[in-house]
Amino acid sequence: MPQRDGGSWNALITAYSQTGNPEDAFGLFIKMNRLGFLPNEITFASVLGSCAAVLALWLSRQIHAVIFKYGFNGNVILGSSLVDIYGKCGVMRDARGIFDEIQNPNDISWNIIVRRYLEMGEGKEAIIMFFQMFVAAVRPLNFTFSSALVACSSITALEEGTQIHGAAIKMGFENDEVVLSSLIDMYAKCGELENACAIFDQPKSKNLISGTSIVSGYAMSGQTWKAREFFNEMPERNVITWNAMLAGYTHYFQWEEALNFIFLMVNTTKNIDQVTLGLILKVCAGLSDVEMGKQVHGFIYRHGFCSNIFVGNGLLDMYGKCGNLKSAKTVWFHQISQCRDRISWNALLSSYARHGRSELAMTIFCEMQLEETPDEYTFAILLAACANIFALEQGKQIHGFMIRNGYTMDSVVRGALVDMYSKCRSIEYAIMVFKERASRDVILWNSMILGCCHNYKGREVLKCFGLMEDEGIKPDHVTFRGVLHACTYEGFVEWGRQYFDSMTNEYGIIPRLEHYECMIELYSQWGYMDELEDFVKNMPFDPTVPMLTRILDACRRHGCLRLGQWAAQRLNE
Repeated sequence: MPQRDGGSWNALITAYSQTGNPEDAFGLFIKMNRLGFLPNEITFASVLGSCAAVLALWLSRQIHAVIFKYGFNGNVILGSSLVDIYGKCGVMRDARGIFDEIQNPNDISWNIIVRRYLEMGEGKEAIIMFFQMFVAAVRPLNFTFSSALVACSSITALEEGTQIHGAAIKMGFENDEVVLSSLIDMYAKCGELENACAIFDQPKSKNLISGTSIVSGYAMSGQTWKAREFFNEMPERNVITWNAMLAGYTHYFQWEEALNFIFLMVNTTKNIDQVTLGLILKVCAGLSDVEMGKQVHGFIYRHGFCSNIFVGNGLLDMYGKCGNLKSAKTVWFHQISQCRDRISWNALLSSYARHGRSELAMTIFCEMQLEETPDEYTFAILLAACANIFALEQGKQIHGFMIRNGYTMDSVVRGALVDMYSKCRSIEYAIMVFKERASRDVILWNSMILGCCHNYKGREVLKCFGLMEDEGIKPDHVTFRGVLHACTYEGFVEWGRQYFDSMTNEYGIIPRLEHYECMIELYSQWGYMDELEDFVKNMPFDPTVPMLTRILDACRRHGCLRLGQWAAQRLNE
């Protein structure tokens, strides 16, 4: 080309940009300037487009400076492009600063800022920006509605999601498939499954994505039987649908159902991804089936998933929970040595802490700090390790370290602190942590209840249970385990029976094996042999060997011949 004008330079720069060569595009841009051709909006937009494609942050900052130099700051197209790049690169403070400089941000500008906040995990900010659109009198795009609804899903913001639903109807998006799918997902994840199903029943809503949202909503709310019914009726499924159903089983520790579902999945579809494998490894860990875990490990090796960190962390966690620390170390040193992350370190720490190697867990924590920054979950593991070996001073040091370094004391950490102080017989510190001015969820209440149990303060347990109900916190199976233990300590047999019955009648909690064991211990210890016989013979399953042994001991102690003979006969079968 013998002579180039500004349009020719723009065409060349655009060509380089579209092939993903931001450095070459920027080099042409510099050469263009040196030859006296002034860049325009199209020039800058082309170079920024290539930077966004490869996330070239350092180059974007240089172009940003040149844009400012040529007086294009505040330009809606270039400003939106810069917001997009900075957001994709994770520097939302800069992205927001540039957005605020845009003189009249349009619908695309708003869509970008909402989307980038969402992708950075800042759902609350995404929702705030969405509502500010209306203040600025800018009509949202359907994708902006979708992003805002996904943000509501991510932080369970039902009230805001309902308001966005109303706005979508007012603005004519009630039949938009993108918006409808996001609405179904939002209501499902917020637990409003009736609303989710009502929208799904609309003709334009019945698609694979929406159906998967319904399955996930039922499964993750504990209604796995409804999720399975819906799953079975779906005309088509993909790997995400299968994973959603399996995730529900694993979340609620329904290991046998999960195992049967895995066999069905393997025989029905070949669509298995890293998420599926991670869930299958959770099932192996839940069943303590290390042999099955090894078979899955072989599948992972044969199908090229070894380098996937998500799968590697799943293997590490599975071997750790199954007590196979040798295989866990093999995964650690050979499979994920080049890509391990904080989750990997936490899984290794948890493995050693869980199996009585708490001192070694403390040593590993020191090594971790050379490679990764610990998070709140790391400290919860360490506090559990301290509790296991009654290391009160080390637990206090960890507590102090977290305070000095500004870590968030969420309910999990506070629960771990309460548990550690309680097990180390420092109940005063446990109560102090529990009473800190912060919200208390069921995890923290359970930690306090179990802490009182460890210190044989049964009456305080029952007081805590009453206060917990007063605060509107719904108890779970862990809560009732503590309450039944407290009744055993104090000899409150009738109260124990009432609490056990209330699990099903008032709270919809199906008693587990541990709750039946608590009731057998309660009746046995306090000599209520008629009640014990009636209870055992009406259980929905056959008594276990430990149960029969405890019953036999109680019969010897309290002289109950008939029940003792029955228990002895069952033990000999």
